[in-house]
Amino acid sequence: MATSANQEHVASYYAATASSSSQRPALEGDVECEVCVVGAGFTGMSSALHLAEQGHDVIVLEAARVGYGASGRNGGQIVNSYSRDMDVIEARYGAETARVLGDMAFEGNRIIRSRIEQYRIECDLKEGNLFAACNTKQLHGLREHKALWERYGHRELELLEGEAYKREVVSERYVGALVDHSGGHLHPLNLVLGEAAAFEARGGRIHEQSPVLEVRHGEAVTLRTPRGSVRARRVVMAGNAYLQGVLPELESKSMPCGTQIITTEPLPEALRRELIPHDMAVEDCNYLLDYYRFTADGRLLYGGGVNYGGQDSADIASVIRPKMLKTFPQLADVRIDYAWSGNFLMTLNRLPQFGRLNDNVYYAQGYSGHGVTCAHLAGRLIAEVMRGEAGRFDAFAGLPHLPFPGGRLLRVPLSAMGAWYYAMRDRLGW
Repeated sequence: MATSANQEHVASYYAATASSSSQRPALEGDVECEVCVVGAGFTGMSSALHLAEQGHDVIVLEAARVGYGASGRNGGQIVNSYSRDMDVIEARYGAETARVLGDMAFEGNRIIRSRIEQYRIECDLKEGNLFAACNTKQLHGLREHKALWERYGHRELELLEGEAYKREVVSERYVGALVDHSGGHLHPLNLVLGEAAAFEARGGRIHEQSPVLEVRHGEAVTLRTPRGSVRARRVVMAGNAYLQGVLPELESKSMPCGTQIITTEPLPEALRRELIPHDMAVEDCNYLLDYYRFTADGRLLYGGGVNYGGQDSADIASVIRPKMLKTFPQLADVRIDYAWSGNFLMTLNRLPQFGRLNDNVYYAQGYSGHGVTCAHLAGRLIAEVMRGEAGRFDAFAGLPHLPFPGGRLLRVPLSAMGAWYYAMRDRLGW
């Protein structure tokens, strides 16, 4: 976990339109609590809020600011399920594991919406998202995807074949789309800031600028920060890609990856309706996918690509703008107002890592690009396991996670080579 002092939010559209700029004090001195949560992103704040609602005394330690990492930098899309499709889960881990995970696949979405309603969080929630097929193979995959999810009871999917997809996104790049009417999109930083405020209203304590330097395990766990320590009966490690060096036993089984986003100047309403008539969020079906949506003030927010290892691009706009213009060439003269990147944590099997380091230290991480919804589910499952209901948590904890081939030295170039191969298949429609 990063240790430099006074880290502020990256200069993004989200930070510029954040609902709150208030800062929490760094931890000073030695304190005690029942549960300490490390990380104030979606996983950490979902866990902390669920635990506070159960009456637990909870402290959250954050190395920078609430929502500093992926939770405050992502595309803002409410995408159901996991980064690995259910048919793969069925084939690899069996029907019973698939059934349990399938039953939870849409729960994170429902948790987000209940939080927004219960705590009146203003985060620009809009309805609907869709998956756009760039070739006939991908369209066939969307047909199979729809049939598979209907088998799991999800009936809010609509397949748009041929020119019908232009009802929702007017671009020549696609051959069809699958609309998820239960999905949506929002301002992710304002969501996590709202959850932090709800947690504090229930008596929770958050210390920003308080990176964890050392974890001392025992019947009570001690977490040391630069200017203090927390002694807690139980601990939740929720730092994801920004927890490097704190959980070395897990680092070989996950890899930080960077994604980049640009945001245009506000666009006229007529132009917005010309491009995405019903204001849905869009992502394509490529291995290295593009994703985009309109913000509340009418900007096109466009992201894509992956930097394995989490390195930043030298010029983000020069990488992402051509992708945007390939989708919407009529935006050639539009100004780019914001460009930023952020890291998410990827696992080899693309499924989240839940588990225990020992009897009183839990972790949840590695959502592999599907963290908005799954991180909210993780918080509920951690609260369940702490009250003695471990079944659903253990369904994830029992998934096998293997190290990346090549170890820390070679995992980045080997992953990049694999991504190049799949990107070529996407281009050729294989």
